[in-house]
Amino acid sequence: MNVIEHNIKITKAKSSKIENVNWNALGFGKVFSDHIFVVDYINGQWEEGKIIPYSEMAIEPTMCTLHYGQTIFEGLKAYYDINGEINIFRPDKNATRLNNSATRLVMPEFPEEKFLEAISELVAVDKDWIPKERGQALYIRPVMFGSSNFLGVHSSENYKLIIICSPVASYYAAGLKPVSILVSHEYVRAVRGGLGMAKTAANYAASLLAGKEAKAKGFDQVLWLDGVHQEYVDEVGAMNIMFVIGDELVTPTLDQGSILPGVTRETVLALAKEKGIKTSERRIRISEVYDAHERGELKEVFGTGTAAIISPVGKLNYKGREIVINNNEIGPVAHDMYETIVGIQRGETEDTHGWIHKVASI
Repeated sequence: MNVIEHNIKITKAKSSKIENVNWNALGFGKVFSDHIFVVDYINGQWEEGKIIPYSEMAIEPTMCTLHYGQTIFEGLKAYYDINGEINIFRPDKNATRLNNSATRLVMPEFPEEKFLEAISELVAVDKDWIPKERGQALYIRPVMFGSSNFLGVHSSENYKLIIICSPVASYYAAGLKPVSILVSHEYVRAVRGGLGMAKTAANYAASLLAGKEAKAKGFDQVLWLDGVHQEYVDEVGAMNIMFVIGDELVTPTLDQGSILPGVTRETVLALAKEKGIKTSERRIRISEVYDAHERGELKEVFGTGTAAIISPVGKLNYKGREIVINNNEIGPVAHDMYETIVGIQRGETEDTHGWIHKVASI
């Protein structure tokens, strides 16, 4: 357990929007708290940064990110635990991943200790926006982008990092009810040597058309295959993917560079090993998944990600061939992982890994 202190300049909003929030219909990413953190990178260095009221931001028509997409982001959550204290789950991992994405997109790294400080203080300022119901959280969205104004294909000289907070319910309206997934064989999300390992807007833009077409056919998400052979499983549009085949938990390896290294993915793998579950990170063909189902060995499929935490998959459809996993019900591994992670986040289960960062009150 780590406690993050506060030192950032704060300008409070004159009035709060919180009284207008319907806490019974939060959805995901639709409501935003009173304040944001803002910091600029100018003349080769990051300024101090500040917390200010949430408001519109002026940009010029030639701001480079509008034209060339030099932008990255992160996603993490804060929770009230059962003792009334504020927990942030593994923010150090998000700080590291933000900088890995920055390196890939030729952007300046942001000091990790400053990242943790900014998030902690912003959450403390807007602590009243943290939902108290189990399964809900305050979603935290850092986003960095090139802020110079020019036309011409080269990296920006100046950058802006902002951090936004949003009280959220489950990512999927149905909660832990298994989702249905269409395996894409027409489109690819990322290719080897591309941007797949970075959390950048371009990856999500590339996923939109396939996602729209999948939803029109009645599916919740798209499962992407590799961009070279279109045989090997990569990830789902908003999650990493895991399979329980026999007694083994299998997930695609990260060494091809086309898959985002998920914080929840890493968390599940660590917990599975502690629980004595055999784990394997390797390349897995979609045909292997279907063959395992044919043999009766595909026990579970589930996604992992900050937004949904654990999302069980009840149906897979590949080239018109649909399979049903575990009678379209959440499996024991997925359920146990969800309960364990939520338990740690809410202080119901002991944090033996130092994953929880406590936010000091202001």
